[in-house]
Amino acid sequence: MKRSTLILLKTLTWVACLWPVGQLAWGAVTNSLGADPTARIALSTGYTTLMLLTITLAITPVRRLSPGLGWLIKFRRLLGLFAFFYGSVHMVTYVALYAAFDVNAMMADIAKRRFITMGVAAWLLLVPLAATSTNWAIRKLGGKRWNRLHKLIYVAAVCGVIHYWWQVKSGVLAPAPFTVVIAALLLARPVQGWLQRRKVQAVAMDQAS
Repeated sequence: MKRSTLILLKTLTWVACLWPVGQLAWGAVTNSLGADPTARIALSTGYTTLMLLTITLAITPVRRLSPGLGWLIKFRRLLGLFAFFYGSVHMVTYVALYAAFDVNAMMADIAKRRFITMGVAAWLLLVPLAATSTNWAIRKLGGKRWNRLHKLIYVAAVCGVIHYWWQVKSGVLAPAPFTVVIAALLLARPVQGWLQRRKVQAVAMDQAS
């Protein structure tokens, strides 16, 4: 891929990733976030976090489908960091606007409300991933340890989906698309690994014969 094309795609990715927070900022300035601005911010940032996590998880399986899609890997870190950004805004919305920085209230919520417990767990899992997203961290940890650590994104995505299910009212199916897509993406990894091993074994047998 040409450098100019890559720069254009990254610019468009930045614009797309900043669009949701830009809309919220504009809504706050124009007082157009609706009757419950706090709920609007929480819903928007939580949804965007899950969306970006899903896209980030999709990059590896998708690029394995075709060698020509290898350039997608250049966007994984950017999307992952934006997922952490929106997850952090989602967390701050709870801490500042819902709990008003009251530690006792937050501890009580975490103990009594399981969806908050799961949401906090999802965010905490993303913290070490964001902290080790630099090239320096990769060199310091080593490729294998870094890859093992960053598998936490799978757990974070699952926790995020559970958080969503536990938060919505009974009968609301809004989390279903995320559940299906993330489940498919998690299943795709071992399936693709198995197919790759079969391919290598078949090549080895052909060469041996």
